[in-house]
Amino acid sequence: MTEVTNIIPIGSDHAGYSLKTFLINELSSLGYRFNDFGTFSEESVDYPDFIHPVARSVDKGQYSQGIIICGSGNGAIMVANKYLHVRAALCWNKDMAYLARAHNDANIIALPGRFITPHEALETVKVFLNTAFEGGRHTRRVEKISQLLK
Repeated sequence: MTEVTNIIPIGSDHAGYSLKTFLINELSSLGYRFNDFGTFSEESVDYPDFIHPVARSVDKGQYSQGIIICGSGNGAIMVANKYLHVRAALCWNKDMAYLARAHNDANIIALPGRFITPHEALETVKVFLNTAFEGGRHTRRVEKISQLLK
């Protein structure tokens, strides 16, 4: 599958809908584009229905990075990390986002919609999207993440 590098897949449940909408609006003004997998309201939904498509698209190599949001971030990250080529990281500040990318080569950021302000989320996502994997000693460790699944 050909990677679409200038578009970011994003998905949330009802608890992350408001934050997802905010991030799409703010980041779009900075030139980012999105494939929004939903949900599209604050009506109660099951988070796996909206996280699976994001994780699946990253796993298949359609996108290099993705964003997922639920109330705590925990349910979303549990779903995403079921995929062999996904390394989803729960991040609630810029430092966590930086380390997730630089040391763990995370390719999906999970945000806790009920525990992070929109401004904090925006800054955290910007760091995540703009930090490169350092490689080096971290490469061996990252390769071991999915080792038993191969």
